[in-house]
Amino acid sequence: MAGRITDPDVQILAGISETLRGDYVKQDDAWIGSPFAWIKTRVSRTRGKIGEQLVAGWCAAKGLDVTRATSSEHDRIIEGRKTEIKFSTLWESGVYKFQQIREQDYEMAICLGIAPFDARCWVIPKHVLRTHVIGHTGQHGGSSGTDTAWISTPPDGLNWMKEWGGNLAIAFRVLQRLRA
Repeated sequence: MAGRITDPDVQILAGISETLRGDYVKQDDAWIGSPFAWIKTRVSRTRGKIGEQLVAGWCAAKGLDVTRATSSEHDRIIEGRKTEIKFSTLWESGVYKFQQIREQDYEMAICLGIAPFDARCWVIPKHVLRTHVIGHTGQHGGSSGTDTAWISTPPDGLNWMKEWGGNLAIAFRVLQRLRA
C-alpha cells in the first residue's frame, strides 16, 4: 500500500522521528491547520511569487482586469495601473515585513500579509511610498540605505497606512477608487 512503511529499519527511523518532532515543531504553532501553512515552507523568493499569484487571483476573482507586467520593474498591471506586489507572512514578532521596496516603474504597491487564519492588505500609491518609505526606511545599511526599503507593520497597519487598506474589503475599495 502506498505511503505505508514496511521496512523495519525505516519503521525505527519513523518512530525516532516522531519522538523528535516535539523538539522542532511547536504543538501550539498557530499555523497548524492553516490553509496558508504550506507557504511558510517555501523559500523567500518563491513566497514572493506565491504572493503575486494570490493578489492577481484575488483581483481577478473580484472582477478586476489583471494582466502580465510589461517590464521587470513591476509585477502586474491591475486595472490599467502598473502594480508592484509585496507579500509577507506574519512574523513570530507579530508584524508583517514588506521588503525590497524600490524606486521603480510602478504606480501603486499592493502589500498582502497572511496570518494563519486572516489576511491584511494595503493598496498604496507610489507617491505615498515616497513620502513614508522609499528613501526613509532603508532595508540594507539602516536608515542610510537608499536602494531598497521596507515596511514593518503590525496587522492593523501603521497610522499612515490606514487610509490605504487593512482588511481585504477595504483594500478592494481602495483599488476601485484608484482605477485608471
